[in-house]
Amino acid sequence: MTNPQLFESQMYREVIRQYEEVSEFINLDSNIRERLKYPQRALVVTFPFRRDDYEEVETVVGYRVQHVLSMGPTKGGIRYAPDVDLGEVTALSILMSWKSAIVGLPFGGAKGGVAIDPTSLTRAEKQRVTRRYTAELLPVIGVEKDIPAPDLGTDEQTMAWIMDTYSNFVGSPQPGIVTGKPAALGGSVTRREATGRGAVAVTAQAMDKIGKTYKGSDIVIQGFGNVGRYAALDSYERGAKVIAVNDLGGAIINPNGINIPELFKHTAKNHSVAGFDGADKLSQDILELKCDVLIPAAIGGVITTSNVNNIKAHVIGEAANSPTTVSADKILRDNKVLLIPDILANAGGVTASYFEWVQNRQNYLWKEKDLHEKFIDIMTSAFEEVWTISQKNNCDLRTAALIKGIKRVAAAKLTRGLFP
Repeated sequence: MTNPQLFESQMYREVIRQYEEVSEFINLDSNIRERLKYPQRALVVTFPFRRDDYEEVETVVGYRVQHVLSMGPTKGGIRYAPDVDLGEVTALSILMSWKSAIVGLPFGGAKGGVAIDPTSLTRAEKQRVTRRYTAELLPVIGVEKDIPAPDLGTDEQTMAWIMDTYSNFVGSPQPGIVTGKPAALGGSVTRREATGRGAVAVTAQAMDKIGKTYKGSDIVIQGFGNVGRYAALDSYERGAKVIAVNDLGGAIINPNGINIPELFKHTAKNHSVAGFDGADKLSQDILELKCDVLIPAAIGGVITTSNVNNIKAHVIGEAANSPTTVSADKILRDNKVLLIPDILANAGGVTASYFEWVQNRQNYLWKEKDLHEKFIDIMTSAFEEVWTISQKNNCDLRTAALIKGIKRVAAAKLTRGLFP
């Protein structure tokens, strides 16, 4: 690689550090080891954007990175955030490769990003940004090439605009170009809930392995967006006590357990957990509460060396992407905290997306119950394989998951050989 600094970012460094440690542990073939540090394709685009006031034209920067094209089409979300950069998007695309491989999906990893604050956009402005960004991606995306999905700052409506834009350029409806779209356009009825519910499923499974039960446990969930809210609902339905949750608007706590269905009603009306009558305001750091299970379900990099020794949870299920730094991860292991890593715990989203994509390609519709059973079966089966690897190699679950993912991606690369 002539210029590795091209992808420089804190997240990229963390991801590569993990990869290098596991590559050394499994003695990965030197012919493939260096290659997998970098994406196979990285597209940077710029485009003009005019806000509703029509006073000036801004230049917006966007990215789409495809890590591995050897496994099938690439798959990964698109995030809108003011500080997103090529390094972050590249790191997330690499994680998507490992994640898809761990649960056995026929995808390589991809990720996209637009460097803009979505909260500053009106609906009309966001639609214009999305459609122009989609037009810039036309050479690299496609139902059999690269399938986007929602991520931070994007949602079902964003995917609908991408689908419509792409379909208009192609000249026919193309529902399979994205996943995570509205059900009215062929979206999966389980996709919205899948990441949160999948994280809880494998976390509960891990607790069973160490002789504990999820039912009756005290659960703390950091983040109450799409992932956190369904992790909370699934926990509530399993009979666990969700004692604290937070979002950008505030944090709440109830040691006796929060009524999650009622909290759903509150947030639908007030757009935040703050002010919920069934809990008290929480003033301390939610990550440092005493609990049985902590589920980080918001942004990355929240558990670091500066706060890791204040973590009092016995089990951590990483529903967010990269919530724990590499250095903090090692301290958690030393502190005997059982951690279910993000590349396994939050793979429910891409798993449900796979079924949505298959349905769109086949023009076939599964029932919600069948979809739920299928994606939970894939998640729990993947966990069993990762657990077996961890026991066999006497390693933590993150290392075990990376062993499974990296080996599968490397095998595909090596089997296909070099071209030309």
